[in-house]
Amino acid sequence: MKALTLGPEGTYSHRAARAVADEVTFTESVTDIVERVAAGQVDRGVVPIENSIEGSVTESLDALATRDVAVVEEIVTPIRHALLAQREDFEVVASHAQALAQCRSYLEENYPHAVREAVASTARGVEQAREDPAVAGIGHPDNAGEGLRVLAEDIQDRTSNATRFVVVAPEAERSEAGGKSSLVVYPNTNYPGLLLRLLEPFAERDIDLTSVESRPSGERLGDYVFHMDIAAGLYEERTKEAVAAIEGVVEEGWVKRLGSYDTRHVLY
Repeated sequence: MKALTLGPEGTYSHRAARAVADEVTFTESVTDIVERVAAGQVDRGVVPIENSIEGSVTESLDALATRDVAVVEEIVTPIRHALLAQREDFEVVASHAQALAQCRSYLEENYPHAVREAVASTARGVEQAREDPAVAGIGHPDNAGEGLRVLAEDIQDRTSNATRFVVVAPEAERSEAGGKSSLVVYPNTNYPGLLLRLLEPFAERDIDLTSVESRPSGERLGDYVFHMDIAAGLYEERTKEAVAAIEGVVEEGWVKRLGSYDTRHVLY
């Protein structure tokens, strides 16, 4: 099986993708990953969806809401950030925006004068550090390889740092079996108590709502799409009842079932 994920080689996305595919190829855009899965150009896409420190990856949420794909698995992996450079007197720290944010306290305390440069991925920042002695990268310690020194390990602000990824497949492979499910809800309206009406069907049926995230719909100011993760399968009668109740609330909008899946914990 082939999978597409964020590159270049050595990213945390690459590490997650290796758990589901024998062959991994790379791009530098989450949107591109989801689009190519929807078009049937690749078997699987692996995209980051949430970090335990910095929260949701909004590009992933938006791409899943607007393309016809399915989520077939969730992968959770710990994130171990190290500072990698040719020398200690670097001037720039280049890494993915999420990684820079996850290491904010360490960088402010130890390298307050270093310029922080957001790049497409952690691996891209490490590549820059390998090419330029004035640049340091943030990545897994194993990414140091030849030419870089590990100046510090576990520099993330919290030791519990972890990221969850979702495995994206063509819509035809959507499953209703699994311990967790993802929905996207677009009410196409707004009034007092609307969000409560969207959440009540889960509470009334003892369904654990593990995540709720709102994103602008892009249609008009103040108009939102809601991403919901629940700890239940779409095959369950209580879930079917809850989703039907929500569809009754959002008659002017829609409910997208991204699918049911299980969670795999991958340690490196």
